[in-house]
Amino acid sequence: MSLGLPAHLIPRSEDSVTLRATHAVGITCLVSAVLVAVGYQSIEPGSALWPAMVAPIASIATLLYAARRATVGSSILALAVGALGLAVYIVTFAVAGVLGRDDFSLALPAIALLVVGGPGAGLLARVLWELLGYAISQLVVAAVAIGTDRDLRFDSATVVALAAILLIQLLNLALRSPFTTAQPRLHRATREEQVALLRYRMEVRAAALMHDTVLSHLAALAGSTDPVANPQLLTQIATDLAVLQGDEWLDDVTTDAGGPATAAWQQSPLFAAIAESRKQGLEVDATGDLDAVARLRRSSAQALALAVKQCLVNVLRHSGTRSAEVVVYALDDEVSVMVIDAGRGFVEAEAGSDRLGIRQSVRSRMEAVGGNVQVWSTPGRGTSIMIRVPVASESNGSAVGR
Repeated sequence: MSLGLPAHLIPRSEDSVTLRATHAVGITCLVSAVLVAVGYQSIEPGSALWPAMVAPIASIATLLYAARRATVGSSILALAVGALGLAVYIVTFAVAGVLGRDDFSLALPAIALLVVGGPGAGLLARVLWELLGYAISQLVVAAVAIGTDRDLRFDSATVVALAAILLIQLLNLALRSPFTTAQPRLHRATREEQVALLRYRMEVRAAALMHDTVLSHLAALAGSTDPVANPQLLTQIATDLAVLQGDEWLDDVTTDAGGPATAAWQQSPLFAAIAESRKQGLEVDATGDLDAVARLRRSSAQALALAVKQCLVNVLRHSGTRSAEVVVYALDDEVSVMVIDAGRGFVEAEAGSDRLGIRQSVRSRMEAVGGNVQVWSTPGRGTSIMIRVPVASESNGSAVGR
């Protein structure tokens, strides 16, 4: 199964988990071997079986050490102590005359040798360590059988345990393969989705910026008797063209708005947008918590300024009045700006499809930075537009001007 990790980390993580699980099996076998020795000792008090109790305990200690260190040296130490413990265990039972009564009980320390394991990722490394443990256990059993003049019998219990361990690992490898091949595709799909979202936001921002500048300049040129004789208009057109040709409007970096509160407001994009509307002949009264706009990310502050500018352009062009009010409200998690005029008003649903101001330059622009827009307008009674923008969070280091 997938662990929610990058594909290149899954094999190492699963190897670590598998090794810990097999170590737990080995410790269980050794504890069971101690209990078997204690049981035989209680049945036959005259037999000296205490070495068969001590040897597995020493093997447990070295197995825990190998699990903690996970080095070649610690694994070899665990195998050596485990082999010696297995020899002591079998010899103790042989001397006591108990050997051969229960082959499975005598095989418990041998099974523990199979699961000592060692460093190295991958199925091949684990199998090699397990085969090494099995070979050592069988050499010890053969040596004890020869040394005690006993018949050398087939150790079926240890073989079955080895086969079970290998089967589990093969199944684990087979089940892992589909997920390790699918996960890179999921990461690639996620990345493509993020790129598509970024491209959409850039297109929305570019379309809104083009609408604001080109249409505004066309309207200004159409209403001017001699555009060449109006240096203020020519300067504004040149400034907007420089913005369109540059890449500042793509910048998402949050900058600190240090200094006094009044300076923070006067240096904000919203202040510049209002000042530009005033130059075009609109009387704008800005009130409220004006310094709150310094809490916004640069991209959000720029989008808010352009959206408010478009609202003020609409007031000047369509409302029939030459005055408007901009009110700034501040909450813990958002900044709200309301643009109010007492003009002729309109019905947003009845606006033509070619009227892109509110829809493209205001709504889409603010939605692209996580904000939202509400419009209240009644024909003959004016219009109020509420723009809400989330503030920069402190968790990602983008809170500014607090």
